[in-house]
Amino acid sequence: MPFQSTLPFDAAADVADALARLLDVPTRAGHWDELRDATGALRAPWRRFFGLLGVDGVAGLEPAAAAIARQIRDNDITYNVYADNGEPRPWALDLLPFIVDENEWATIERGVAQRARLLEALIADIYGAQTVLARGLLPAALVFGHPGYLRPMKGCLPPGGRYLQIVAVDLARGPAGEWTVMGHRTQAPSGLGYALENRLIVSSLFAEPFRSLGVRRLAPSYSQLIATLAQAARATMTEDERRARAGSPHIALLSPGPFSETYFEHVFLSRYLGLTLVEGTDLTVRGGKLYLKTLAGLERVHGLLRRLDDNFCDPVELRADSTIGVPGLLEVMRAGNVVVSNAPGVGMVESAALHGFLPGIAEALFGEPLVLPSVASWWC
Repeated sequence: MPFQSTLPFDAAADVADALARLLDVPTRAGHWDELRDATGALRAPWRRFFGLLGVDGVAGLEPAAAAIARQIRDNDITYNVYADNGEPRPWALDLLPFIVDENEWATIERGVAQRARLLEALIADIYGAQTVLARGLLPAALVFGHPGYLRPMKGCLPPGGRYLQIVAVDLARGPAGEWTVMGHRTQAPSGLGYALENRLIVSSLFAEPFRSLGVRRLAPSYSQLIATLAQAARATMTEDERRARAGSPHIALLSPGPFSETYFEHVFLSRYLGLTLVEGTDLTVRGGKLYLKTLAGLERVHGLLRRLDDNFCDPVELRADSTIGVPGLLEVMRAGNVVVSNAPGVGMVESAALHGFLPGIAEALFGEPLVLPSVASWWC
């Protein structure tokens, strides 16, 4: 929750006393304390937050926690767990938001954006000219031996030239508070729907702190995502389709179905983004194009926001036992008649072994060091 750290703050003694009683939880040795500094005092972002909350707000935290649980139940926000035979569990949401100072957020934002550019360039090279392999910047065994490398995608350039529209980065604090990248998620990153639902719930409970602290809004990110997908999908439309649809491509969200652990998110996102929620059996390939089966007949689909792992997307060319994919989808992609986000085959850059080579690749491709370091990794 990045915010503008310009608000003056004068902590009242009774607020401090109430917090001391409420938050008297020791930090484990060697762990970074997000709430307090080395002297035990609240860090600046939290001083401002609790100062705006006031004595009544601090005293009302326990009822607020109950309100969160009730709203999660009323909104049916769930996470399906395979170990529970697909039974949905209520979504777990902490009462207090995770607050990040704007200066610290600027570093995270710059580092994550750099990672996204780097992964995009690396994927484009691996499925294209493969100069990274030829120069020895990446072991060939790490690429061709990885199950995420899809040979049918070699030489396939997606409409718009982008393989990635969404990248998730797992971050962790080091003992001194430094941010470290633990992993990348590129196949079908989850969390966009849950992040928005989390924000809606928590911001409604702490309306005044959210307003006063200038917390950044999430909506522009979702608008940018749809605009990016739509721009790429327009390249797949015929002139007649552009005229008939006023230049607006048909984009669908491809879900594995209700047994997916994040199915709630699929439903939520499709409604929020205005996408058609579909499963593999709802789609068919005809004449090198992708269509949605409707009661009125076949309707052309120009873009897919997929929630399937790479290997399940097309049972013809990938996993033959996949019952949730679309037969012939890769054929449509190679013909340039559909945009799939993210493109199948990008899962290979999720490999943990990649961390050991990314600093050298960043220097070679961009001439710059990594803004955010990776967790220490070795290729054995």
